[in-house]
Amino acid sequence: MTNVLKSLLMGSALAVSALAMPLAHAEVKVAVTDLAYEEKVQEYFKEIKASSKDSLNASVRENASSRHYSGSASVKARSESSFSYSEGVYTYIERGELRKFTSDIKGEMLKSGFFRIVQGKPYTAKNTEKLYDIISRIKKGQYPGADYVLFGTVSSIEFRQEANPIDNTDTVSCSLSLELVADFSLINTKTFEVKAAFSAMGEGQDTKMISSRGARVVLNRGKVVSEVSKSLGEEVIRQLEEQLASLEGYAPPVKADVVEERKQKDTEVIRFR
Repeated sequence: MTNVLKSLLMGSALAVSALAMPLAHAEVKVAVTDLAYEEKVQEYFKEIKASSKDSLNASVRENASSRHYSGSASVKARSESSFSYSEGVYTYIERGELRKFTSDIKGEMLKSGFFRIVQGKPYTAKNTEKLYDIISRIKKGQYPGADYVLFGTVSSIEFRQEANPIDNTDTVSCSLSLELVADFSLINTKTFEVKAAFSAMGEGQDTKMISSRGARVVLNRGKVVSEVSKSLGEEVIRQLEEQLASLEGYAPPVKADVVEERKQKDTEVIRFR
């Protein structure tokens, strides 16, 4: 093996090793928002109104003298009533933030050794139309000290509960599952440039077997939510590591499995520009 080839191999190994090592001096301050959501809500309504009004006016007039007596009386009565009925579907847009599912995202970012997490302010304004205006929220100082904001919005969230009989047995498989898909943007708080953008999915499931279809089964909703949060955090950090070519002049600490996967695909040294 020539000296030139040895030098190239050593240089390649050092390059991959450097990518896999966290750079302590390259920590970037990031604020992670709670996941914003927007949903069309429909509510059925029925309204019945009924009212009545009665009035009675009575008057008596008398006239008496030594010779004769006279008198008169009058009565006026009036009654009014009204009735109205309406029903239909009322549609409106509900917006807000999910106070779950971001703790594991922050945890995975901290474990990478490249990011520092800055606590931002939750969105509490009554006017929810500004919820998605992340630039305005940055300008208002809701993420003090952050170099970047990781803004996430829910694009799909779905619970499913199923009961499936197992063939040739009296056993039923009961499951509760949740899938959550969110879109993320990593935004520079000074230039408002979008440095990374991706979607990530978290999944979780709890399954139990029962021997009788009439038996009562309680599925663990907390376990399902926890699994969704963890898998979502792992997917987010994987996407960040893949997309960030350079942040503040440094390359992010790509995990070894990502490096090996790309080596198999490209058969060449991975370089961030």
